[in-house]
Amino acid sequence: MKTQLIGAIDIGTTKICSLIAETDGTGLRILGIGTAPSNGVQKGQVVNIGEAAQAVLNSVAAAEKTAGCRMPTVVISVTGKHVTSDNKRGVISITSNRKQTVLPGDVRRLLQISRSENIPSDQAVLHQIPRYYRVDGQDGVKDPVGMHGYRLDVETHTVWASINAIENLAKCVSAAGVKIECLVFEPLASGEAVLSEDEKRDGVLLVDIGGGTSNIAVYKDDSIFYSAVVPAAGNQITKDIAMGLGYSPEFAEELKLRHGSLIPPASLPNKPVKKTGEQEMPPGELFDIINIRAEELIRLIILQIKNDFKDLLDPVTFLPSGMVITGGTANLPGLVEMAQQITCMPCRVGYPARVAGIADDLCDPAYAASLGLLIWKLQNPDVRYHQQVSAGKTGKGFFSRLMRAITGK
Repeated sequence: MKTQLIGAIDIGTTKICSLIAETDGTGLRILGIGTAPSNGVQKGQVVNIGEAAQAVLNSVAAAEKTAGCRMPTVVISVTGKHVTSDNKRGVISITSNRKQTVLPGDVRRLLQISRSENIPSDQAVLHQIPRYYRVDGQDGVKDPVGMHGYRLDVETHTVWASINAIENLAKCVSAAGVKIECLVFEPLASGEAVLSEDEKRDGVLLVDIGGGTSNIAVYKDDSIFYSAVVPAAGNQITKDIAMGLGYSPEFAEELKLRHGSLIPPASLPNKPVKKTGEQEMPPGELFDIINIRAEELIRLIILQIKNDFKDLLDPVTFLPSGMVITGGTANLPGLVEMAQQITCMPCRVGYPARVAGIADDLCDPAYAASLGLLIWKLQNPDVRYHQQVSAGKTGKGFFSRLMRAITGK
């Protein structure tokens, strides 16, 4: 069977991960992996194009070296507080033929109507995902084409983002000599990597806690129900350690990764942690700092959901599959137990499923979004950059600026 190359670049606040894989349309085989420290990016947004472009270039070069081939067109991740989402509804009359049969053109017209509603002029639509259709009042229709009816309704989960933020990402990727195929909102990618079909059907809360942002996605009835970005994540814990104990950010991050834990100090080894100057620090001090910030972060995520969904009175009933925590911060021992205690829901760590090739390092929550980008593209092979991103009232201006960002002209 004929195979093709696909690529992905996950541009995070802490690291940039580039992947090269081959696929026959049914599975993936990882050929190349490249990671680099993420410079010029804060809370998921580019703040220094030169530094971010160099970081992307370093990551891509490392992936190309291990794969022994050039990076193909790529799927890139998008996150940051500039990303917004909502469930939108649309309705049309079926007038395209005498038999009153729903045709593909009717579906396209309906989606276009619901897509352009109430999108700010400085924003671009990233995703428009139909949750369900309704034909003459019949609910739960997944594919209405061919059905008889006079009225067609749809509810879509629509995600849009700042045009300027997208253009800045495009400039960084094009500076590495790589072409963009499509963009994916980061929690949607993570969900493809760590959630089961049963969880998506029954109801589950996905939380991807990275370095700069915590990405949220709620799935229900086999589709995305809610998504959001909280501009706080693992880097906040690192900053608290640095400020509270007088360390450099680099040493504080190392200390967090090596000795950080939410397991009570009585359960920890009594051996003190050595710090700069051969001084010793009891494990309890580190625990106290991490515990306070981690609890605040979990409560902030839950508060975000409650503020956006006041009708969600009983998340335990609405989300029987509970919470799945992924992202680099999910490796913090005791985090799942803390989240379960706070939310009263079942919680687990989201590990990406094992794939073929040189993918041993990817079986880690820190790489859920990176691997998820490839899986998302595998399941959506026809989505292209120019099809996926459309602006509201400034379409022509957006696309002309986009081409300048990609070509550098």
